[in-house]
Amino acid sequence: MTSPHRDPLLPPGFRWPDGVRAAASFTFDLDAESPILWDHPETAGYLDVMTHQAYGPRTAVPRLLRILDRQAIRATFFIPGYSADRWPEAVRSIRDAGHEIAHHGYLHESSRDADAATEEARLLRGLEALDRVAGVRPVGYRAPNWEMSYAMPALLARHGFRYDSGLMDADHPYRLATAPGPDAPTLVELPAHWSLDDWEQYNYLPGITGTGVIASPARVLEMWQLELEAMTVEGGCFVLTNHPFVSGRPSRAVALERLIERARATDGLWIAACEDIAAHVATLDLPPVVHTPPIVPGPPVGPER
Repeated sequence: MTSPHRDPLLPPGFRWPDGVRAAASFTFDLDAESPILWDHPETAGYLDVMTHQAYGPRTAVPRLLRILDRQAIRATFFIPGYSADRWPEAVRSIRDAGHEIAHHGYLHESSRDADAATEEARLLRGLEALDRVAGVRPVGYRAPNWEMSYAMPALLARHGFRYDSGLMDADHPYRLATAPGPDAPTLVELPAHWSLDDWEQYNYLPGITGTGVIASPARVLEMWQLELEAMTVEGGCFVLTNHPFVSGRPSRAVALERLIERARATDGLWIAACEDIAAHVATLDLPPVVHTPPIVPGPPVGPER
């Protein structure tokens, strides 16, 4: 168990609700076929690959919903619009179970080299799909592949989003400025990290993704449990990212439920959906964090001759 004797150094102005030491959110990216189709559109004709991805909505989502129901916790599902269009019943089952549905692009598109107009069109397409399929208007966003552009925070604020989850520069949620200046709108940022993502641990498709080294759920459970305990000592926010087609496999799902049980047994740990944690953070008087691109230095200039 985590040590009860250490007082964490919290950021200026930050505090959890009374009686809470730290927070944890169990999140799921219902990617299904979308990331593979974006990176490798030719795989639309590969039945083996498409069934590997379809395992998420077809088989894993019901199993994960049963686990969440047994553990009586509310999770956040980040869902690409394409997944909603292709698997509407799976998305509606998540909604009907009372879990938060958040935005995750349309076809899990990369933001690399996309201009703001293109990113906004994708954002709106995803919103339209989630509304049409499930009647929801998300307040949260996670960039596909966590590839967040400097333009996206302002687009999110413009379209009524309240939080993002995917930047990696903090242990505690913070107020994310959408632009420099005191009057710029802000969002809440719920930081994440690659080490708390199951894709790197488990996922493998020959020639498409992964190293071919598929980790044991026992090792992954140990790693995530250590981070949960350390984050609780720090008074931070543990954000776990799972993909149903990855962590919904039987032995991995068992390990995930054991982690949830450990979290529930941790004194003072608030387990909540992302929107609930973000709503609390939005009430705090936190200084906005402004992210600006670094200036890349040019090559050295030699002495004049």
